[in-house]
Amino acid sequence: MSESLTVKLSGRISSSNAPQVEEELKKEIGAFDGDLTLDAAELEYISSAGLRVVLRIKKDNPSTKVINCSPEVYDIFDMTGFTEMMDITKAFRKLSIDGCEVIGEGANGKVYRIDEDTVVKVYKNHDALDEIKNERELARKAFVMGVPTAIPYDVVHVGDLYGSVFELLNAKSFAKLIAADPSMTKDLAKQSVDILHTIHSTHLKPGELPDKKAEAVVWAEFCRDYLPEDVGEKLVRLVKDVPDTLNMLHGDYHIKNIMRQNGENLLIDMDTLAMGHPVFEFSAIFAAYVGFSCIDPANVEKFLGIPRENAKLFWRTTLRAYFETDDENALQSIENMSAIICYARILRRTIRKAKEDEDYKARLVEFCKNTLCDLVPKTDKLFF
Repeated sequence: MSESLTVKLSGRISSSNAPQVEEELKKEIGAFDGDLTLDAAELEYISSAGLRVVLRIKKDNPSTKVINCSPEVYDIFDMTGFTEMMDITKAFRKLSIDGCEVIGEGANGKVYRIDEDTVVKVYKNHDALDEIKNERELARKAFVMGVPTAIPYDVVHVGDLYGSVFELLNAKSFAKLIAADPSMTKDLAKQSVDILHTIHSTHLKPGELPDKKAEAVVWAEFCRDYLPEDVGEKLVRLVKDVPDTLNMLHGDYHIKNIMRQNGENLLIDMDTLAMGHPVFEFSAIFAAYVGFSCIDPANVEKFLGIPRENAKLFWRTTLRAYFETDDENALQSIENMSAIICYARILRRTIRKAKEDEDYKARLVEFCKNTLCDLVPKTDKLFF
C-alpha cells in the first residue's frame, strides 16, 4: 500500500452536504492509514459542519494535513483553531520573473527585482520548502542579534520552483554598484567589513548553527587521498587545529549578497549561516573573488559582474580594512590560510562533480593540488 494519499476537497462544504462529502471521502480513503493530504485548492468555503468532517478524518488518520487553502478558507481554519491542531498551509501565489532584473545571487538561488518595492529569491532546488523555512528562521535569528538583513514575508511559486519574497525598496547589490562605478570598489569593500565585524562579533551557543570547521575537516580528509602523504596529513592536521569558536559566519559573503537600500546596507541569502572561526569565512570570500577564477579569469566576471582586477582589489581592501593593517607579510599570510581552505574545498568539489569539459576539470584539479603542495608545507597554522 502507498505510504501517502492525496484527496481533493472542492466547492462548498456546509451543513447541507457535509454528510454526503464525508461519505465520499471515507470511500476514497478506505482503509488507508498512511500520510493523508487533503488538497483544498478547489475548496471555496467550509462551515462548522465541514470542519467536523475534517476533524473526524484526522481522528482516523492522525497524520492528516490540509494544503493549498485559499486565504479565505485558511482564515476559517485559523479562526477556529484548526491551524494549532494540524498542519494546514495556504496555496502559494504564482509569480512571474519574465523580464525581471537579476540583482543578486547566492549558492542556492537567484534574486530578481519584481517591482520598485519587491524582490524574490528563486531557489534552484525544486523541493525547497524546508530550505525556505530554514532561511527565514536564520534571517530572523540574525536580525534579532543585530545583523542587518532582509526577512522574507511570503512564499510563492515561480514556474516549477519556489521563491521567497522580500521588501527591498530601490535596493541594488554591491555588484551592481561597482559595475556602474568601479571607483566605488574600495569604499564598498570597507563598508562590507563593517557588516563582517557585526557578524563575527555575534557569539552563539554551542550547536546553535552548523559547524563550519566540521565541514572543512571533511574537505581536508577527502583531499588527503589525492595529495602526497606528508601534505595530505598536514592539511588535515592544520584544519583540525583551528580553534573551535562560537562566531557567527555568513558562509557565502560576497558583493551579490550585500544590498544597498536607501543608504543602508543589508545582507540577503542567509541560508548559509554557520558558526566557527572567521578564517572559514575568509576562505569563502577568497573563493568568490579569486579562487573560483583560478583557471578561467572570466569566471569572476560571469558570476559577480565585475572585472577580475576589481574583484581582487575588493578582496585585498577587505583584508586591509578587517585586520587594520598594511603589513603585506601579514596580509599574505592570511590570504595563504584562506587559499588553503578554499582550494581544498574546490579540489573535493571538482573531483566529485561530473563535468563535461574534462580538460578544464583536469587543469583545475592540477592547479588545486599544486597550490596546496606549495602552501601547506610552509604554513604553520590556519587561524589568526
